[in-house]
Amino acid sequence: MVKPIIAAVGNFDGVHRGHQFLLDETAKFAQSFGAEPGVVLFDPHPRRYFRPNDPPFLLTTPMHRDALLRRYGAKEVYALTFDETLATMPPGNFIEDVLKTQLGLAGVVAGADFRFGAGRAGDGEMLKERGEELGLKVKLVDVISNGSGADKFGSSDVRKALLEGDVQRAAEILGRPWSVVATVEEGRKLGRTIGFPTANMMLGEIIAPRQGVYACRATVDGKTYDAVSNFGRRPTVGADAPLLETNFFDFDSDLYGREIEVEFIAFLREEKKFNGLEELSAQIALDCKKAKEILSQ
Repeated sequence: MVKPIIAAVGNFDGVHRGHQFLLDETAKFAQSFGAEPGVVLFDPHPRRYFRPNDPPFLLTTPMHRDALLRRYGAKEVYALTFDETLATMPPGNFIEDVLKTQLGLAGVVAGADFRFGAGRAGDGEMLKERGEELGLKVKLVDVISNGSGADKFGSSDVRKALLEGDVQRAAEILGRPWSVVATVEEGRKLGRTIGFPTANMMLGEIIAPRQGVYACRATVDGKTYDAVSNFGRRPTVGADAPLLETNFFDFDSDLYGREIEVEFIAFLREEKKFNGLEELSAQIALDCKKAKEILSQ
């Protein structure tokens, strides 16, 4: 017999510690009614719909986000297409037509500050009142502090930290290192000529962190390696588009076309232009040495 679903509702970009707390509360609430926990979210992110000209800002790709949601307990993930219909839908219709009828949920969990519907006119109290009228189990969850006073954990805080290169702060909010999952693309292979072959990745809709060099851990085929990554425009070789280049330690296989995950552990230095490949090679060797020291701690 298929169990009913009680779902947390939100955007869940980054799946940070606040999201994880909401998922934990959803799991406990669902279990009390013999249901399974799920998630209802929106694709594309509403910010992309309302502000289409914004630069990339996502913390996770949809596939990576959904994998994280399942890791933290969601049994089902429902991605609603955020378009004009959803953007202009009255909040009451969202509860009845989408949550109750379309998705067939048994219940809903949301942060107490959750807003939804056209003009963000719906709030938690409306969700609880109207939802319960329709037979939905509804729970509102108070947010948890991020350790800096009364502020809640937020995806915007992670974005700010990444733009500043403060990947340790980002990790504190996320409850794990921030990471990028992408497919390795074939590059100019200049790294091979100076003894430091790299796996090249374009970030696409993922937020661009502070440009520079990072100590990282990279995972391919389930195995994790220490690594050093450069994110930027590679001024020494005259590149244009920002690129993430990762040099794996103790690894020597072709990665083209393979999906890898790169975790950002520590910021090492700003990106800079060197006087030729020999000087660049010497600096990369120093970067690798420093990264190994950090990653061994």
